[in-house]
Amino acid sequence: MNLESDHGTVTLARDGHVLLIGLNRPDKRNAFNRAMLHDLSRAYALLESDPGLRAGVLFAHGEHFTAGLDLADVAPVIEAGAALHPADGRDPWRLDGHWTTPVVAAAQGRVLTLGIELLLAADIRVAAPDARFSQLEVRRGIYPFGGATLRFPREAGWGNAMRWMLTGDEFDAAEAHRIGLVQEVVADPRQRARAIAHSIADDAAPLGVRAVLASAHRARDHGDSAAIDDLTPTVTRLLASADGKEGVRSFLERRKAAFTGR
Repeated sequence: MNLESDHGTVTLARDGHVLLIGLNRPDKRNAFNRAMLHDLSRAYALLESDPGLRAGVLFAHGEHFTAGLDLADVAPVIEAGAALHPADGRDPWRLDGHWTTPVVAAAQGRVLTLGIELLLAADIRVAAPDARFSQLEVRRGIYPFGGATLRFPREAGWGNAMRWMLTGDEFDAAEAHRIGLVQEVVADPRQRARAIAHSIADDAAPLGVRAVLASAHRARDHGDSAAIDDLTPTVTRLLASADGKEGVRSFLERRKAAFTGR
């Protein structure tokens, strides 16, 4: 595993075709100041732009995933209506269009406000048994503005989402799993997230993974009919690709496929 970059607030490391993105303000419970938002934004830009990367893992150094936004630093920027991520980055909440590279998130300890939204922005989420969640913006005079109002009801159902967003109450990992906020509760979520990411990056065809995400996004944004219309044309293109042909050959030869992303 070769270190790619360390911005201080976010660490980046390549692990084969997987990018490990680590939140790194443990002394502040990984609360996000402007620098950290910018660093995560640029990390996501790298994940989306580097053709050698096929999956990402978002995790946190220290005892806690994140205490949310560092309002002392970030609130003036929000109040002024200024951008919270740089022009050379991607939206850290992943709200700026369709994303093509899957992200697996691992959470432990406190997972507050922005933390839940970062999980919801990921494609697969795992948590430690000690994880404690709270979407407590309403107790600070604001509301979740990083996608929770869109994604939480969709992922957990209206009543489950409103139970926690309207009260700001804390809930545990078992409840997060029950409502679908996380898919697994495991003792070592970072290692589990990494294993899932490698299952995607090392065993699945990159073009197939992107097609799955594109089809799911299309159905969500434009309805089932739009996605249905594109099912057969997309699989036709995939079968004609080098990876599609390799997938068929590997099936006939009863061996693991060696995909190249072409």
